Amino acid sequence: MPKPVALILLNWNTPVHTANCISSLKQYCDEHCFDIILADNGSTDDSIAILKTKFPNLIYIENKENLGFAEGNNRGLVFSIEKGYTYSLIINTDTEVDEDIVSKLVKHLNQHSKAAAVQPAIFWMHKRSIVWNGEGSFNKVLGVTSSGTKVSTQNTYKSVEWLTGCCMLIRNSALIKSGLFNKKFFLYYEDVELSFRMRSKGYELHYLPSCKMYHEAGVSAKVAAPKQEGFLSPVIHYYISRNHLWFLRRYGKPVFFPINILYNASYYAALWFYFKLRGRKEKARFLVKGLKEGFFTPKNLIWPEDNLR
Repeated sequence: MPKPVALILLNWNTPVHTANCISSLKQYCDEHCFDIILADNGSTDDSIAILKTKFPNLIYIENKENLGFAEGNNRGLVFSIEKGYTYSLIINTDTEVDEDIVSKLVKHLNQHSKAAAVQPAIFWMHKRSIVWNGEGSFNKVLGVTSSGTKVSTQNTYKSVEWLTGCCMLIRNSALIKSGLFNKKFFLYYEDVELSFRMRSKGYELHYLPSCKMYHEAGVSAKVAAPKQEGFLSPVIHYYISRNHLWFLRRYGKPVFFPINILYNASYYAALWFYFKLRGRKEKARFLVKGLKEGFFTPKNLIWPEDNLR
């Protein structure tokens, strides 16, 4: 029988962060509870060789190209389901823990059969008293998602509208019913979209603030950024704008679409003007490209029938 949890880490040219993450998991979490599945998204910096030398006993999945966060993690999820694990734990590699979050999250799902998934409170790595991602919510009127940053001392959970892919423990039986991450999203909003899809199947999503971890945030996005365009890669704005609109087209409320359009149009227009004023032409171009594809990509191309692959 396999251990209950397949702990899935997706590496892309960040072996130092990944190694630090693994070391903290091994130090603080009960390894009788999980196997670490390390999927590599076609890294070009010898990540696999470095990590195999340091951690030879992990399970490695070597993708030959950058499949994005969605499909890269899907390869680990498929392995988890096929090998008979009960749960899959998605964790970003630029995170660390200082307590046994795996056992805490597993205990929670064991006690709450209606929950498809649960996430801990995620604090900033270098500002450990400040929450980076907490209670996920969706403002239907404005068409925007947000995450709470309030520090909670309560020992209870909250039912929320979405969970972050930075860290979520997912019940594999729920994944079989809902499907995996939508690979068309590639990067950003794939976790929100999956969250809404799981809820559409009748499941709850839980936020457990008494369980905590730490996140550096945006490491992969910063690595590839050209200096003249700032610290964040221009392509990030393409995925965020496109996938935000894709999400709204499927899960937004039509009665609020006029307000959604007015509110978000003003935001994206202001962002475009900011890029132009700062001479960030690539960011402006990718933003417009994302908005065009967000509005005009046919729905049947975004949501193929086979959500598992």
